[in-house]
Amino acid sequence: MSKQNRGPCYQVAERNCPALRYMVWPKLSSFPPTWVCVSVSISWLVTPSSRRDPPTSLPCAQAAPPPVGTERCPRCPEPSLLLGPPCPAAPGLPGLPTGLRWLEVPSVSTPEPGPPAGRQQEQRGTSAPWPPAMSSWRYLSPRLSWKRIMSIFFLPLISSGFAPRAKYKEKENLPVREAGPQLHQSRFNWSHLTPLELKDRTVGLQTQSTPESNPHFTLEGHKFLIFGGSIHYFRVPRGSWRDRLLKLRACGFNTVTTYVPWNLHEPQRGTFDFSGNLDLEAFVWMAAEVGLWVILRPGPYICSEIDLGGLPSWLLQDPELRLRTTDKGFVQAVDRYFDHLMARVVPLQYHQGGPVIAMQVENEYGAFAKDRAYMPHLHKALLNRGVVELLLTSDAENDVLQGSIKGVLATININSFQKNTFEHLERVQRDKPIMIMEYWVGWFDTWGGKHMVKDADDVVKTVSEFIKAEISFNTYMFHGGTNFGFINGATDLGEHSSVVTSYDYDAVLTEAGDYTKKYFKLRKLLGSVLASPLPPLPELIPKAVYPSVRPSLYLPLWDALQHLDEPVISSAPVNMESLPINAGNGQSYGFVLYETPICARGWLRAKVRDTAQVFLNETHIGTLDGGNQNLRIPKVKGCQLLRILVENQGRVNYSWKIQDQRKGVTGPVTINSTPLEGFTIYSLEMKTSFFDRLRSAAWRPVSNSSLGPAFYLGTLKAGPSPRDTFLRLLDWSYGFVFINGRNLGRYWNIGPQQTLYLPGAWLHPEDNEIIVFERSKSGSSLQTTDKPKL
Repeated sequence: MSKQNRGPCYQVAERNCPALRYMVWPKLSSFPPTWVCVSVSISWLVTPSSRRDPPTSLPCAQAAPPPVGTERCPRCPEPSLLLGPPCPAAPGLPGLPTGLRWLEVPSVSTPEPGPPAGRQQEQRGTSAPWPPAMSSWRYLSPRLSWKRIMSIFFLPLISSGFAPRAKYKEKENLPVREAGPQLHQSRFNWSHLTPLELKDRTVGLQTQSTPESNPHFTLEGHKFLIFGGSIHYFRVPRGSWRDRLLKLRACGFNTVTTYVPWNLHEPQRGTFDFSGNLDLEAFVWMAAEVGLWVILRPGPYICSEIDLGGLPSWLLQDPELRLRTTDKGFVQAVDRYFDHLMARVVPLQYHQGGPVIAMQVENEYGAFAKDRAYMPHLHKALLNRGVVELLLTSDAENDVLQGSIKGVLATININSFQKNTFEHLERVQRDKPIMIMEYWVGWFDTWGGKHMVKDADDVVKTVSEFIKAEISFNTYMFHGGTNFGFINGATDLGEHSSVVTSYDYDAVLTEAGDYTKKYFKLRKLLGSVLASPLPPLPELIPKAVYPSVRPSLYLPLWDALQHLDEPVISSAPVNMESLPINAGNGQSYGFVLYETPICARGWLRAKVRDTAQVFLNETHIGTLDGGNQNLRIPKVKGCQLLRILVENQGRVNYSWKIQDQRKGVTGPVTINSTPLEGFTIYSLEMKTSFFDRLRSAAWRPVSNSSLGPAFYLGTLKAGPSPRDTFLRLLDWSYGFVFINGRNLGRYWNIGPQQTLYLPGAWLHPEDNEIIVFERSKSGSSLQTTDKPKL
């Protein structure tokens, strides 16, 4: 509200009403001056207990004769000492007594109190006072007394306790409340701050703090709020990248954030893969073309519900190596990876004409915090390799004290906006803008659990609070995508639980990139605070329902062994990561089959990770897992072949338990406490090359129902123009689906996920090869649907 509208006594309503502004005297120099006149007869306000601060204007007492030596303010029945020349807030007021002057005092920039929504029109159209019930406010009489005179002298001491808070202080304890119809009197205008428009670049993303304003970000010197959304390029088919980025931009966001998975980019030591769906540079430049800035989160650890938190499994070959520390072996591996990665990333930075405005140092180290020297080492490693953009850390709100480092902006990850959300962050940094690096708009699912959802109205309410408090934020996830192949991670809160194939996350866009209630509500909210109109909505990607697929051929696992690579011969079992395959890098994912002859019955004991089927020859006799390491072997005739098929269901991606995530058989195998020897070990990574060889196998016609691990072959007829669809395996048990050699991921009849997303970009016109690896009992057919069931 301008000075002209306030009146001589900080008048708010256009009616006779004096006001007294309580001021924070210790901080006079922090605020711009404004004019007020101070009443001698202090109307001392006692507010209801539910309010912390008094309003900025107080109701008048009834008119009373002015004391001797005073003049009455023409717009106020209260006797006042008028200080100074004519009131600048009320043009036309008469001159004041000689020797008196107007007093300049600071004004705390807080909204003026007023009627709640629905009452504003009533106040403007009538002369009814606000608040309507004066009995809710207690004040003293207007008569002059020694107590009131003394109040003037003590006002500087006592008024600070009633002062409205500055905005930044309010942000620290801002309660979650319903968003109003209008968040800002002026809208944000960043139309000139896009990668395409901003050609002359000298100053990238920075933080700024001045006495006149809250700490905030600037981009090229202009005040800037980050409206970010997470999209992981490695979880989205490359052909769909542009669609997802356009939808992010059309929703009102200005930044995309993504993790960079080390395990996918360096599957073997010194062998790097940035091709196809892992083409990071292509994704970043595509974001720039769409008009989005980029924040990269290169790890080396990323969590992200991905296997081992994004660390390559070959690190586990050394049992003495300590992950996420300055252990020599780990640091050397990180340095080699960063040498290659940063050579690709540095040219993508803002100062070199790219869209990358910030990068994150590691990820959520505060929850790990095993080595105080580790984070500073990574910080230095990025700087030494040419990273010049803003660096930040990211931790849960309660872990930020352990995860932050000097010289790097600390950000936090939250599920909801509470009063004490910034309590720990404030102890780390007080003069920096607040950034929510992950606002979780949903959550991931695990097999055997329930599908996690979050109410759209709660999400919009929280985001509106961010905007009102001018807090930068990143929605995690804007679009989750899919854990294709074997890349899913796992949790271990006393029991190993695998993350499901879908990474839908109940995000703003669905797993297949479709709009949700969250999307439309957020688009409406962000559109209301942006000065420029939002881009038009991209069209929906059409879905299709194809004829059901009835597999016609199957191949038992035992018949497929001859088409695998040469097995490993070992006197004792070897865990998956330590197998002497893949140029000495071991096996990362999939299954391992251990075979050895036995000639006696008794108790079998084997430590396996994560789950194992046990066979005598081709007959299934039981299962082993982390909670069950013993199995009774029945009486055998002569000597038979003991077979143990072990599956890696996903390595834990969070907590110190990542240190102990070796898979397969991880210890001796004994019968009646006698160790078994002489193992033949087959690696079943199920790579594309394996399926190429499998086409020449002697497939058998499918019977009505088949038991045991086997491959099932069928054909999906997609027509001339393939589209996205979802597979349903209604009467199947557990396994994986491969379409034209691509691994769509795991299905499991325990749920919650019941469909597998099949991108149209991975289908050929007309006929498509489908191979199902079923671990136990096969179904009759595979159906498709145009709607997911998660």
